[in-house]
Amino acid sequence: MTAPNTHNLPVPNTTVLSMRPEAPKNTLWRRALSNTGFMAGIIIILAIFVISYVLPPVLGLDPYAVDPVNRLAEPSAEHIFGTDNFGRDLFTRIISGASTSLLVGFVVALVSGVIGALIGILAVFNPVLDAILMRICDGLMAIPAILLAVALAAALGPSVTNLIIALAIVYTPGIARLVRARALAVTSETFVTAATMQGAGMFHIMIRHILPNVLSVLVVQATFTFAESVITEAAMSFLGAGVPAPHASWGNILYDGKAVIMQAPQMIIITSAFLIITVLALNLVGDGLRDLVDQRSREFTGRPGIFARAVAVFAPGRMKKEFNG
Repeated sequence: MTAPNTHNLPVPNTTVLSMRPEAPKNTLWRRALSNTGFMAGIIIILAIFVISYVLPPVLGLDPYAVDPVNRLAEPSAEHIFGTDNFGRDLFTRIISGASTSLLVGFVVALVSGVIGALIGILAVFNPVLDAILMRICDGLMAIPAILLAVALAAALGPSVTNLIIALAIVYTPGIARLVRARALAVTSETFVTAATMQGAGMFHIMIRHILPNVLSVLVVQATFTFAESVITEAAMSFLGAGVPAPHASWGNILYDGKAVIMQAPQMIIITSAFLIITVLALNLVGDGLRDLVDQRSREFTGRPGIFARAVAVFAPGRMKKEFNG
C-alpha cells in the first residue's frame, strides 16, 4: 500500500485566536477623563476664572460702589449675596476678590517655579553654588511661611506686586529643593552618563535631559503652590499685610465681616465657601496632574470616570477612537 503524498498539502494554521478584545490605548486624554477629581477641579477653576474676569466688565459691576443706605442688606434680587458694612455689593466684591486671588496665586506659582527650577538645576552642576544656595533655602524654610511672608510684605510695603514678591520668596526654596532632588536622581541615569561620555556640555545636558525630566514634578508642585498662595494671600489680607483696602480680596472681606458677623453672617459664610472651593479644586488638579505624570500609572487603565462617560454620550465617535485604540 502506497503512503499518501503530503508534500503539496497546505500546512494547517496553528495560531491561537484570542477572543479577548485588544487592550485600549492608555492615552493622556483618556486618563485625564477617567480621573474624575482632576476634571472636576479643572471645571471649577475655569468657572471661577470666567465669573471673576468676564462677568464684571460684561455686567458693568463696580466693587467700589458705595451705598450707605443699604449697608448690611440681606440677600435679595438686587444684591444676591447682600451688601457689606459700606453698602457695597457682596457678590461683586467676592468675584473681584476671586480675580485677585487667582492672579496672585498664578503669578507666585509661575515665578517661584521658574526661579526654583533654575536654582535646583544649577545647584546640581556646581558644588559651590549647591552649598551656598541650599543653605539659603534651608534658612528661609526654617521660618514659618506666613510669618516670613508678613515680614517681607511689611518691609516692602502694601501692594499686590510686593505681596507677589514676598510670596515668591517664601515658596521658591521648597520648589528648589524638590527640583534639586529630582535632578540628582536624573543625573545618575545611564542616558546622562552616555551623553557626558560623548562630550555633551553642561548646558546641553541641562536643557535636553535634566529639564524635561524635572518638568512633570515641577508642574505638579507649582499647582500646589498655587493653592497655598491663595490661602496665604487671604490670611495676610485678613491680618492687614496683604492686598491693601479698598481693593477687593477674600481676606479683606473676611476681616470686614468679622465685626458684623451677627448682623451679616453671609459675609463670612459665602466668602469662606468660595475660598474653600477654590483651594479644594486646585488640590484636585494637583492630585490629578500627579497621577497623569506618574510613570507607574502610565500602563494602568482604570474604569471610565463620570466625565469619560459624559463625553462618550455627546461625542461617541471620539471616545470610541480613544477607548478602543
